[in-house]
Amino acid sequence: MKKDLHPQNYRLVVFKDMSNEQIFITKSCVNTRETIEVDGVTYPLFKMEISSASHPFYTGKMKLVDTAGRVDKFISRYGNRSAKK
Repeated sequence: MKKDLHPQNYRLVVFKDMSNEQIFITKSCVNTRETIEVDGVTYPLFKMEISSASHPFYTGKMKLVDTAGRVDKFISRYGNRSAKK
């Protein structure tokens, strides 16, 4: 195997689902700027817009909340193309 192929900075990181505030802790080497305290221990924080705790496929709910406004941005940018002639 090649030397120095895999990252060396694996550590415990908190992943937080911003749509329902659920968190889970797992090992990762993701870059983070923020920290959070969980049960008296400070961890690096990675914020996610959606996870298995809020995704409609896993929850069985058919509603998906667009937190970033991507749909509105798309409609304002491209509008109704079929109306133009």
